[in-house]
Amino acid sequence: MTGRTARRSDGAEERAVNRRPVTIAEVARHAGVAVSTVSYVLSGKRAISAATRQRVLDSVRVLGYHPNAGARALASRRANVISLVLPLRAGMHLPVLMQFATSVVTTARQYDHDVLLMTADEGPDGLRRVAASAMVDGLVLMDVELDDERVPLLRELAEPSVLIGFPADATGLTCVDLDFARAGALCVDHLAELGHRQIALLGAPAVVYERGTGFARRTREGFTEAVRRHGIVGTALPCEETYDEVFGTVETLLRDEPGLSGLVVHNEAAVGHVLAALRVLGKRVPQDVSVVAICPDDVADRSSPPLTSVLIPAEDVGHRAVELLMAKLDGRSVPEATLIEPRLSVRGSTSAYVS
Repeated sequence: MTGRTARRSDGAEERAVNRRPVTIAEVARHAGVAVSTVSYVLSGKRAISAATRQRVLDSVRVLGYHPNAGARALASRRANVISLVLPLRAGMHLPVLMQFATSVVTTARQYDHDVLLMTADEGPDGLRRVAASAMVDGLVLMDVELDDERVPLLRELAEPSVLIGFPADATGLTCVDLDFARAGALCVDHLAELGHRQIALLGAPAVVYERGTGFARRTREGFTEAVRRHGIVGTALPCEETYDEVFGTVETLLRDEPGLSGLVVHNEAAVGHVLAALRVLGKRVPQDVSVVAICPDDVADRSSPPLTSVLIPAEDVGHRAVELLMAKLDGRSVPEATLIEPRLSVRGSTSAYVS
């Protein structure tokens, strides 16, 4: 009995190993449609009725059909791969970066593309290398600096590209990002409307500003302009990421500015340390100091108290970047600039100023 079972199992395994791949023609026969209809359903290149589309997808599932990536790439003259250029540099907060990367990867798969992740800080040389290899159809670039040395080459490459971030001169490029200048201003607007007259921005680590990273510089500019517009006192400081460094910054700030009643924090790694430092220094949030953060919602929600915040929409930005790149690959026109309007969610870390 045991031997017969083993032989049946071995036979099944042999059939599974030797079974030839299901063809697109077999899917078409099973669904009762033309081969071209199956192709359109799988590629999304032509509208197909919902009923027909479902019938084709059911046949794909039942038969276990898997498109031949090599044949598809040869037919389309595409690699079906895009590159995400994400140089890992000092001062970057990896958990938030991975939210962007995850969104790019999952959206690319919806377009039947894989993602080649480039994390080395190679500048233009890395772009030249990957473009010359013909490994990718296009590029998505992150950690964009105001005077980014990769920008001139992007204007010359045959491969289309999309930047998550804006250089100082975005002419001829396709860029998408949160409107960080408006985000910084929105935080100031909220605190000013609550009656706060002396506030501070604790921003990214100093090295991020020194590199001229666009999102950090623009947040600071938006903060400074809004402070001027409201006629209040505002201080903008870089903020490092370790508890000891954050504590020292907060302690010095409160000592030098005893009237300070509001903080804007644009540094995801430092948010928890800022709240801890305020507690140690005897400052209650929000009764003594109101705190607004620019961060993902999960960071704001798990803080104590939950933080009033402007969302960093990593999922939306990554999704839009891939959509724009795919549109360019298909020869469609796209806007040069896509700025996502920030939204502020009020939680428990801000309240009206009481003198």
